[in-house]
Amino acid sequence: MKNKLILLAVVSGLLSYGSPVLADKAVLAGGCFWCMEADFEKLEGVTDVVSGFTGGVLKNPTYNGNHEGHYEAVEITYDPDKVSYHQLLAHFWVNIDPFDARGQFCDKGHSYLSAIFVANDTERALAEASRKEVVAQFPNQTVVTPILDASIFYPIKGNESYHQDYYKNNPLRYKAYRWNCGRDQRLKTIWGEKATH
Repeated sequence: MKNKLILLAVVSGLLSYGSPVLADKAVLAGGCFWCMEADFEKLEGVTDVVSGFTGGVLKNPTYNGNHEGHYEAVEITYDPDKVSYHQLLAHFWVNIDPFDARGQFCDKGHSYLSAIFVANDTERALAEASRKEVVAQFPNQTVVTPILDASIFYPIKGNESYHQDYYKNNPLRYKAYRWNCGRDQRLKTIWGEKATH
């Protein structure tokens, strides 16, 4: 009986010692959030990607209404044991045009600008290091993608929730939009074989 109790205590201790499943979040803006969703959901270790708005002061922005000052962005939920924040940033860069100060690809205007939103000093240090790598890679061009402090992320919801997983639910329209916008063609011009789509 004593041995059974000891074994039970050891097993119980091991079970309670096991690390809980943790998930981190990252917020990135790279133009059309349909495309950013599609680009990040295929990464191993990413468990969810939500389209929304962030970076502005207007509360509860909407797609068809007022979202002035906000960026179209995605909130990426990921397992840091499977994919690191550094890897997310590397994937981000090769899926944007870091030189476009007017938007991304065919979409122009403030809401389509690229940006990295950082939640803490660790994320900021990693983001700045990754940006420096891109700057060094393109010495004759100006990288305009900023690193900004994270602010409230507003998911697209309600009668606009069709924007979530748009590429899955409307594959033909999505592919036509992406092709006509010239996104992949431009990415290949910038990044060559590193372009991931």
